Amino acid sequence: MAQFDVYINPSESALHGIPYVVVVQSDLLDALATRMVMPLATVEFAGIAPDKLCPIVMVNGQRLRALAHYTAPLPTRSLRQIVGHVSAHASELVAAIDVVVSGI
Repeated sequence: MAQFDVYINPSESALHGIPYVVVVQSDLLDALATRMVMPLATVEFAGIAPDKLCPIVMVNGQRLRALAHYTAPLPTRSLRQIVGHVSAHASELVAAIDVVVSGI
């Protein structure tokens, strides 16, 4: 399980609007039983959102909004099915977390 790996959202009730989550936690913390993940929502579900806070990422040809303000830990065991990797969007994802933390 690597940083920026994308998994199917383990929350079945949220799958319609938020099909995936991306691991944003550093690989240096692999020993922890949880992973910090950012939800990836369909553009329609996310609605209008500031790009710095909710950047667009591509997963399997689908445009999704990364919802940095909903970043949260999930148990590692709940992340079962990997579907992609978005390291190409690493700088935007980290910058979005910075917006949440610093407001800038």
